[in-house]
Amino acid sequence: MKWLCTVLLLLSAQALAATPESVQVSYVVSMSGIQAGKIDENYNRNGELYTITSITTPLGLLAMFKPGKVYLNSRGQLTGQGLKPLHFEDKREDNPEKNTSAEFNWQTRQLTLTRQSGRSALELPAGTQDRLSAMYQFMFLELKNGDTLNFSMTNGNKLDSYHYLIGQHEKLATPAGSFDTIYLDSQIKPGESRTEIWLSSEYKLPCKVIITESNGNQYTQILSTLKTIP
Repeated sequence: MKWLCTVLLLLSAQALAATPESVQVSYVVSMSGIQAGKIDENYNRNGELYTITSITTPLGLLAMFKPGKVYLNSRGQLTGQGLKPLHFEDKREDNPEKNTSAEFNWQTRQLTLTRQSGRSALELPAGTQDRLSAMYQFMFLELKNGDTLNFSMTNGNKLDSYHYLIGQHEKLATPAGSFDTIYLDSQIKPGESRTEIWLSSEYKLPCKVIITESNGNQYTQILSTLKTIP
């Protein structure tokens, strides 16, 4: 048992050493080509704990109809496998009835979701991420062309399974600069939305995200600033 604990500690130390201590990113969000908002996110680790905050601010026409900001928060532990969420919350400034949260109890393998309709407890699959931590979990993964990536994710309202095909490296120009990227594609499924993600090869952080809904509506999130502290 001692050797197993030592291995796990070494894996945890390696995971910490290979990723930034702090990340500050901003994204421009557009809907069908029209600028609709901006996202400001902060990732910080303190020892074996992490916190991630995200603020979405509506801009343009969207701000006229939905002026409220959206606040996301994720906190949890850092392990040899990456991020292990403990708590997630989604708060809507102008629509509090849509607020949700999730509590992760890894000892009992129970996920507790809280929304306006009440609370529910679900079985917690290994490796489950929340909506926010999922985008930073990529930093801890080895992504090879042609492989598939499968994990569960919650938004505080429900728990879904996600499947991505990892594609070839591509060059991508963004307002934050030019990046070598790794392409991930959830692929088209009848009646479901498709998510495409371009990750920086160096940091494994999203440089661009495109979500295409089943009705054809498309949302694009593209990196505008990136600051890291080793």
